[in-house]
Amino acid sequence: MESTSTSAIAQALTRAIVEHKLLPGTKLAEQKLADHFGVSRTLVRQALFQLSQNRLVTLEPARGAFVATPSAEEARQVFAVRYMLESEMARSFARDATPSQIKALREHVRQEATAVDRADVSSRTELLGDFHVRIAELMGNEVLAQMLGDLISRSALITLMYQTESAAAHSHEEHEDIVNAFAAKDADRAVQLMQEHLQHVEHGLTFTRDVPANDLSMALSTLSL
Repeated sequence: MESTSTSAIAQALTRAIVEHKLLPGTKLAEQKLADHFGVSRTLVRQALFQLSQNRLVTLEPARGAFVATPSAEEARQVFAVRYMLESEMARSFARDATPSQIKALREHVRQEATAVDRADVSSRTELLGDFHVRIAELMGNEVLAQMLGDLISRSALITLMYQTESAAAHSHEEHEDIVNAFAAKDADRAVQLMQEHLQHVEHGLTFTRDVPANDLSMALSTLSL
């Protein structure tokens, strides 16, 4: 039961970070979190340790836990790894995808469109990131799906910190183009589109932007297990 509770807290906090409800630099006070979730500080501490393993939280001696504040160099490294992993993933998926897998991916893109049309920032953020994980899941590669999930969680932090307001948000349209290349079994085109998509996201970042600030109390009302 304790491990389940720890996992649930870690998942709730991860979701809040990815959906930009908890901003980089936010102090994660153990007692506030314990009171909010109705659990012991021990469970909260275990959950925060799990998140520190994924680099979403930093644990500082005598200061406590904070939502991570990735550096510009870390941002570049994260995207470098995504280029390598997702280029080959796109090639493999385009080569082997079945009609039912294409249909499932098109349904995911349709859900993205609905969230974009409704200006549903929370759902849109989650769905746009999950598109990449969904491809790995449809391939049946759970290890790749988990690795991408961790990378995309870190990408969400990076995007929040460094993406400019004027950066064009074309992710959904680019996802549609990628799925069309998959459906045509055009592996070279799929790889090209995936690389361009990731480049557009990375090039939309500015590393001179001030880090946004937040307070845990402002975000707790949106968190639930």
